[in-house]
Amino acid sequence: MEIVLSLTIGVLTGCGVWLMLRPRTFQLILGLTLLSYAVNLFIFAMGRLGLVEAKAPVLRPGVPLDLLHFADPLPQALVLTAIVIGFAMTALLLVVLLALRGIAGNDHVDGAPTDEPAA
Repeated sequence: MEIVLSLTIGVLTGCGVWLMLRPRTFQLILGLTLLSYAVNLFIFAMGRLGLVEAKAPVLRPGVPLDLLHFADPLPQALVLTAIVIGFAMTALLLVVLLALRGIAGNDHVDGAPTDEPAA
């Protein structure tokens, strides 16, 4: 299971970086989104997801109150916050993309299409 999760994080990171290096702004936005998904999975993996140890997320009577017996809620809270921030960032970037396309007439990052020579 760890190999599948590691490969998934690696592929998402690689695809995200590759898309961020493309010349169009929409591809840049998709790359940032894939990279945020990879970071979310990485944070989940660092929290151990409870797959191996099946710890209870809720307090139970009679069990000592330490992290040895319960799941750590911090990675879940961090990922939930990251999902909300990532969604807001994607929405903002799409609005900026639409404004840029209206002003410049194209969606290239540097403002000039790659097939035309710059004058």
